[in-house]
Amino acid sequence: MSNIQLIIEERSANIGNFMVGRLLPFREKRMVGPFAFIDHMGPAYLKANENLDIPPHPHIGLSTLTYLFEGSIMHRDSLGTEIEIQPGAVNWMTAGKGIAHSERTPDTVRAISKTLHGLQIWVALPKALESMEPAFMHVEASDIPHWKEDGVQYKLIAGEAFGKKSPVQVYSPLFMIEIKTTDPKTISIGDSLFGESAMYILEGSVSSEGNTFEPKHILIAKDSKLCSFEMDANTTVYIFGGEAFPEERFIYWNFVASEKQTIEKAKADWLAQRFPAVPNETEFVPLPQY
Repeated sequence: MSNIQLIIEERSANIGNFMVGRLLPFREKRMVGPFAFIDHMGPAYLKANENLDIPPHPHIGLSTLTYLFEGSIMHRDSLGTEIEIQPGAVNWMTAGKGIAHSERTPDTVRAISKTLHGLQIWVALPKALESMEPAFMHVEASDIPHWKEDGVQYKLIAGEAFGKKSPVQVYSPLFMIEIKTTDPKTISIGDSLFGESAMYILEGSVSSEGNTFEPKHILIAKDSKLCSFEMDANTTVYIFGGEAFPEERFIYWNFVASEKQTIEKAKADWLAQRFPAVPNETEFVPLPQY
């Protein structure tokens, strides 16, 4: 990627009974466009009766994007949604003024060995929509725009780019693109991007300006319009970003807001269990004390 401004390496983080690689936020770069948080889950090889179990927990001021490469997750939320996320599909949950949800290994595979691998992403909402009503959208893998060009596979997971638009309901100008190749290729994206942009290397390697970059790194570009790089054989990358907000965003636990008072209210509401409940769930994650 031309004119690399910053390189971020995954750091281990515990999200309950599951370890992930945290990419955003980072002390020198809190957000990329509206993207405020990215966790790389796995690949985790779970034995029989070893399962993902994250009880109900709250969110405000953001949309969550769950995108799996392998495995499955049962999503339940306080809107009454209950759906199994499969590889290639997009779960887009918008918290707005407040939502709670749980993430668990589906009952059908809890007693057998399995793999779980994917990305969990938070996209902050514009200030005017931070208190919108919560919403949920599930888009099947077959409905995500995908195409092949010069032997390179592209997928527009969310937002707009290359003159195409994903059906995922986003609330600000953004993009998230998957690029895969089995042979070495030079990629020139040119003016297809806007705002801020970054690249996450999932597998393989990427070369730019005489430097080679390995998996589990995010490369932050100085200029989204100067995106040219070489992909080695069997490489997969994710390019994401968009228009940055004029206001700073504050993050505490699962809460994102442009005002600290909004986060304080959310903390008090979760402590008092004033968030809507998730049907068929009796546990909850306690508010952490930082």
